[in-house]
Amino acid sequence: MGTIGDVVARTVTLALAASVALLSGCGSSGRHATPTTTAGPPPTTAPPATAATAAPTPSQTTASALQAEANSAAAGDVPDNQVYVVFHDVAAGYSIKYPEGWAQKGAGSAVTFRDKNNVVRIVVAPRRPVTAGAVRSSLRGAQVTNGPAALRIGGTHVLKVVYTTRSAPNTVTGKRVTLTVDRYYVPHARKEAIVDLGSPVGVDNVDAYRLMIESFRWR
Repeated sequence: MGTIGDVVARTVTLALAASVALLSGCGSSGRHATPTTTAGPPPTTAPPATAATAAPTPSQTTASALQAEANSAAAGDVPDNQVYVVFHDVAAGYSIKYPEGWAQKGAGSAVTFRDKNNVVRIVVAPRRPVTAGAVRSSLRGAQVTNGPAALRIGGTHVLKVVYTTRSAPNTVTGKRVTLTVDRYYVPHARKEAIVDLGSPVGVDNVDAYRLMIESFRWR
């Protein structure tokens, strides 16, 4: 049996050896271990925009046929005492008068004014040749009844096309609304305004729509 001093010396030696081993293990782990991270979900990539969802730009804008709303009752004639206000489209560079109280939708290259199934739409797009074939291609699903015919309105040479289009059937009554639409192509430099003025069959908006198209001005 050793002395008390020998016992204490052995105890200290064993404690020091254990500490060295522990530190050695920690150091090895720190040199070779790779930090662990939790992988999150893969990044989400937005699906490419489609023709139905993409916001149109002037180079992409097309003027398809106007469509009536099957759920809207046919509006009556625009009254003779109707008040008109001027709409200034600064982005597209034109102004036009429209009946006060009609709902406006859109801005820039495509603007629509509507009162039930009386519909006026102005689309500004790059200028293209207006041929009978090009008109029919842009108005698929519609029936072209007249034009293109050359006119002069407010000192500007324009082309006019007349067409008809039908709404989808009403989900309850099955009835359709048929629009007669006067379309005008109003050129300006390298662009043109395509102005559609539509009324339900049987509604007389000739004077009102003449006032509107004659008020059109490029800025």
